[in-house]
Amino acid sequence: MPLSRKRKAITRDAQEEPGIASGDEFEGGLLNGTLDLSGDDDEDFENESNEDEGGELGSDGEEEEIGSDEIPSDEEQVNGDLIKSKKNNIEKEENDMQLDAEEDQPNYTVTTDANGNPRYLYDEIDPVYDSDDSDAPQTTNTIGNIPLSFYDQYPHIGYDIDGKRILRPANPKALDELLDKIEIPEGWTGLTDPATGKPLQLSKEELEILRKIQMNEVPEEGYDPYPATVEWFTSKQEIIPLSAAPEPKRRFVPSKHEAKRVMKIVKAIREGRILPYRSPEEEDEEADEKRFNYDIWANEAPRPDHPMNMPAPKLPPPGYDLSYHPPPEYIPDESEKKAWEEADKEDREKDYLPKNYDALRKVPGHDQFIKERFERSLDLYLAPRVRRTKLNIDPESLLPKLPSPETLRPFPTSCAAIFRGHNGRVRSIAINPMGQWAATGGDDGTVRIWQLVTGRQVWSVKLSDEPIDVVRWRPGRDTLILSAASGDDILLIVPPICDPEIENSSYEVLDAGWGYAKSNNAVKKETAAQWTRPTPRLTSSGVVIKITLRKPAKVITWHRRGEFFSTISPQGQSSAIAIHTLSKHLTQLPLRRLKGLPQAASFHPSKPIFFVATQHSIRCYDLSRQELLKILQPGARFISSLDVHPGGDNLIVGSYDKRLLWHDLDLSVRPYKTLRFHKRAVRAVRFHQGGLPLFADASDDGTVQVLHGMVVGDLMENATIVPLKVLRGHQVTGQLGVMDLDFHPREPWLVSAGADGTCRLWT
Repeated sequence: MPLSRKRKAITRDAQEEPGIASGDEFEGGLLNGTLDLSGDDDEDFENESNEDEGGELGSDGEEEEIGSDEIPSDEEQVNGDLIKSKKNNIEKEENDMQLDAEEDQPNYTVTTDANGNPRYLYDEIDPVYDSDDSDAPQTTNTIGNIPLSFYDQYPHIGYDIDGKRILRPANPKALDELLDKIEIPEGWTGLTDPATGKPLQLSKEELEILRKIQMNEVPEEGYDPYPATVEWFTSKQEIIPLSAAPEPKRRFVPSKHEAKRVMKIVKAIREGRILPYRSPEEEDEEADEKRFNYDIWANEAPRPDHPMNMPAPKLPPPGYDLSYHPPPEYIPDESEKKAWEEADKEDREKDYLPKNYDALRKVPGHDQFIKERFERSLDLYLAPRVRRTKLNIDPESLLPKLPSPETLRPFPTSCAAIFRGHNGRVRSIAINPMGQWAATGGDDGTVRIWQLVTGRQVWSVKLSDEPIDVVRWRPGRDTLILSAASGDDILLIVPPICDPEIENSSYEVLDAGWGYAKSNNAVKKETAAQWTRPTPRLTSSGVVIKITLRKPAKVITWHRRGEFFSTISPQGQSSAIAIHTLSKHLTQLPLRRLKGLPQAASFHPSKPIFFVATQHSIRCYDLSRQELLKILQPGARFISSLDVHPGGDNLIVGSYDKRLLWHDLDLSVRPYKTLRFHKRAVRAVRFHQGGLPLFADASDDGTVQVLHGMVVGDLMENATIVPLKVLRGHQVTGQLGVMDLDFHPREPWLVSAGADGTCRLWT
């Protein structure tokens, strides 16, 4: 066995050792005691040697044990040391032999592959590295971002790269912690590395970076916080330009975009939304001027003492320092007098110094009396008072200068013809687009057509027993169609006074809608109006179509194309405003939820915009997009009528509170001008549609006011409004004067209908 071989080698080596004189030292008692003392170093070797030696010594029967009270001599001690050194040499030789045997063994095995060739299979390499070399990589924790608090219940704090546990480092004792605190090592921070759980040590470079950051210094050496300025553009003027292209034309043409922006600013300035800059000092001064302080004791009369009477506050009585014989504590000493005399007048607390006199007769006069009188006389001499004269200003000179009416001709000035024939008042009058005929409707229920130049009646028809509220001609010269409103009915008439061709084309336009209505009668709906043929009596008189509404219509307005016309029934509520299509015999109610009672309506001359006037406001609707554009606020109590300028940017409004209002649609929702020339209500207003800058209004005071209204294309210039002429001739009947008026399509002529039963032509 290997143990027997080791034992024989030990016996043989001990005998060959030259340092031992004889074999007496290897007696049983001495060797046994030495091996027992060396048992703490190697238990395995002790057990094996005890077993072997016990066998050998037991055979001799000479083994003895040393008692605990026995003390070995010096000779025995030397022998024990020799035995111990010999034992260590034997162990070293055995270990070397084992290492040599392991190195001689190959780390592979030879096998054969599928082709019969030899194949070397090497053993797996043990990744464990147990060397104490300082170059060995430090064991790192591979748990990632997981907090170490998850491992508080375990003896390890993570795993290394080979999957083995990393044991938790032992916590130092209180004494060690105290020593570490007293003797602070270099790089000590007092922090714990969260990845390893060990104390965090920092290098000198890291500590220096932290110190610089804490002192607000640049952490990196060589960094310049204030580099030299790099000039992007040279200051030298180049002789040759970068571009020699000619100036573009757009630099000399005024920009339309800038003009629009300027007009917006001008509009805001006119409306008062943009005010000029005023410094805070000026605003404070203005606020002080506006502030009113009322003196409640200005005209106070003496009253008896009463709890409700608050007398004016009295001035404080003079103090002791104003006395001619003040107490000693009020009299200044020499230092106070000197300080008061050396101080400036502005810095002195008082303008005087208290003085002491034994008697009142010893008080001297005012020492500055002569100086004050001299300065007062000097002021009066250098700044004498001047008597201000009262300014005599003519109030008319404050009015703006308007052009003379003589320079604004032509305009109607006199009555050229009078149309008589109606029984009762004439409610409406209109001139046809060609300017030959004038149609009128009155309280007698008849519609009459007059020749405009001669004033002769050429045709009349009695439509009903109810009064004719309004008559209007259809625009266009290819037809001659007259619309009239009587009660709930709208009648479309073709008067037999024109050429046969025009008459036939008029019938074709009116009859075209019957076929459309017949082809679409499958859909039965509750219509806003009924389109029917009139009675034979009216048909023989020229009436072609009868439209029955829900409520009586008071206003008829035609579109410029003649295809549509609108009617207004103030009592109709949801069906008050209706738009009729002539070619389809169709009636629509676009505004069912209108706020207020409608009074008038008008189409824009060039855009799909519809103006509706209620009692207090005017609403502008876009018919194509079906939305509300704006709401005009004329400020009138009750609107009676309106008309749109041929240019489409201005309109005039008449009201029952005696006012005529001019609105600039591009300027503001408020009226640009408010004219008050009448003593009673304004019934009707009208623009001249033939290109002349004229407009007029009719009032219940029996007069017609003709005015000049020039509108220019320059957005910087406002409209010019000049009163021209007051036309008088109609009689006031039943507190009603002129009911309606209309301009000639080309000439500066005007027709008016009055409550006295007559119509007049003004030229």
